[in-house]
Amino acid sequence: LEALKQAHASTLKKRTILSVLFSVPLVIIGMFFMDMPYANYIMWALATPVVLIFGRQFFVGAWKQAKHRSANMDTLVAMSTGIAYIFSVFNTLFPEFWHRQGLHAHVYFEAAAVVIAFILLGKMLEEQAKSNTSSAIKKLMGLQPKTVTIVHHGGHQMEIPISKVKIGDILLAKPGERIAVDGMVHEGNSYVDESALTGEPIPVHKETGAKVYSGTINQKGSFQYTAEKVGGDTVLAHIIQAVQNAQGSKAPIQKLVDKIAGIFVPVVIAIALLSLIAWSIWGGENGFTQGLLAMVTVLVIACPCALGLATPTAIMVGVGKGAENGILIKDAESLERAYKTDSIVLDKTGTITVGKPEVHAIAWKDNIDTTLLADVLYSLELQSEHPLAEAVSRYLEATGQTQKVSIADFQSVTGKGVQGVANG
Repeated sequence: LEALKQAHASTLKKRTILSVLFSVPLVIIGMFFMDMPYANYIMWALATPVVLIFGRQFFVGAWKQAKHRSANMDTLVAMSTGIAYIFSVFNTLFPEFWHRQGLHAHVYFEAAAVVIAFILLGKMLEEQAKSNTSSAIKKLMGLQPKTVTIVHHGGHQMEIPISKVKIGDILLAKPGERIAVDGMVHEGNSYVDESALTGEPIPVHKETGAKVYSGTINQKGSFQYTAEKVGGDTVLAHIIQAVQNAQGSKAPIQKLVDKIAGIFVPVVIAIALLSLIAWSIWGGENGFTQGLLAMVTVLVIACPCALGLATPTAIMVGVGKGAENGILIKDAESLERAYKTDSIVLDKTGTITVGKPEVHAIAWKDNIDTTLLADVLYSLELQSEHPLAEAVSRYLEATGQTQKVSIADFQSVTGKGVQGVANG
């Protein structure tokens, strides 16, 4: 599935780039060199691949909609560009039809090509936004380990693929390993880094009865836990699924475009026909000819290419910037509704802070040997698993004046700190 998405994105990118490359000289000729020899034939040659090859998907989509007696954005694009192209081909081959009426045979090859190039650009930007989300999904999937150590009755340990884990299995979390599935601590204790799920940078202490979650990282300790949720039922799997669902979502404005198209297309056709009829009745000698021009003009300008380009661009920038800053936007609708936000609630650490505990200064009591105490404190904190102990030892190490001393009877007292005997 991922390979198919990449192939589609690659094809779309090639079509967009080629459409733009063909459209640029078209616009230059159409705007500044329209009177050069064979200008119309050159523009016809440049516009044909853009409309009939690179823009083929719009005509295919419009035909499918027409078979179901409905219309969408593809219908508008196909109708406006198709009519502009056919009208221009007719004017290139039979200019005398208009000359006999005393009119100039205008061509709209550049309009047809540029509209398709713009809409393709919008679709390509939309795909890029989705690919940003895909990279976020890959990172989330990378949080899940491929194998896990299972503990059988009698204490025998064996490494098995994560897909073989069943509810009720006793699993072992070694120091530095990721938790494989959601479960409950069965035996042992440790600190677990849950920042990937919660954003909280300080590891959480886990002991018997505590919940652990797939994708989180065990720190220095080791413990056994009972598997409670496996496969697609884990919290991490639900997050991945939510991000995947967001990829395929459409913003309300995009849905609105498709709804409007269903009404807009028949209304535009009716207005175009009315223009032809009105000119034919009240237009005088060249009424029918002027009516034909008016009808074609109405049909050509009916394509809302601004919506086709503006909406995907806004989504691409919004989702892309969010992904760059570690923010996963749930879906396109959430992004669009964000402008109504008047309050933002943030969890404290790791969101608007650095997310890494750091010691800036230590205040010692007066008239004591700070050198010896610093050595003892440094040696005690080195043996502790507590995340704040690491910050203290890192600070003391940075001073370059501390030395390790021998610590006996070391104990970590939950909620109170650490204790031990220095130098016997």
